[in-house]
Amino acid sequence: MIDVLAKGGPILWVILLLAVPVIAILVERLWYFRKIAADEDKLMARVKSAVEKSHWEEGLAICDTVEAPLGGLIRSAIENRALNEEGLKEAVRDAAILELPQIERGIGAINVIGNISPLMGLFGTVSGIINSFNILGQFGAVSDPSVLAKGISEALLTTAAGIIIAVPAMIVYAWLSGRANTVIGKLEGQGNDLVRLVRASRSS
Repeated sequence: MIDVLAKGGPILWVILLLAVPVIAILVERLWYFRKIAADEDKLMARVKSAVEKSHWEEGLAICDTVEAPLGGLIRSAIENRALNEEGLKEAVRDAAILELPQIERGIGAINVIGNISPLMGLFGTVSGIINSFNILGQFGAVSDPSVLAKGISEALLTTAAGIIIAVPAMIVYAWLSGRANTVIGKLEGQGNDLVRLVRASRSS
């Protein structure tokens, strides 16, 4: 394995290092999505109980105990409860938009890595071929093929590494994007539920 990495040259190491942020972001997002799902189930029940009794301050205090993006929507709905229905919907919608960067954090970086990995591999290929031609230019005809092996190995290994990193990265990107879109869609539905809940509690 060490021999293979050595033949690939420094560009191969750079390509392989791109896997580190992909793995780190995947693990962090898995933890985040799992945590907010658990938080939201508890949060909605607790806040619904408080809002139905018009215990607004209690509802706000509950929002501070969770990281779920739903907390931001609940806070906005409670703080803007005096607005009419359209104004309340707009306030909750704006709160949902503010939560988007947190929901999508790091996912775009995986997309970038998935796109640049093959380009890095192509760069390594070009570098390896240039090295091989430099040897031919320096020594002329080469009777020992092993003299050219280093440049050829670098060319092939970096190409393969670029593809090996890019394919899983794009799969992870597609999956995380789908998961984020699911959370965003659910958030929109929860926002509408909050508007109805706050208006019903306010008028009771």
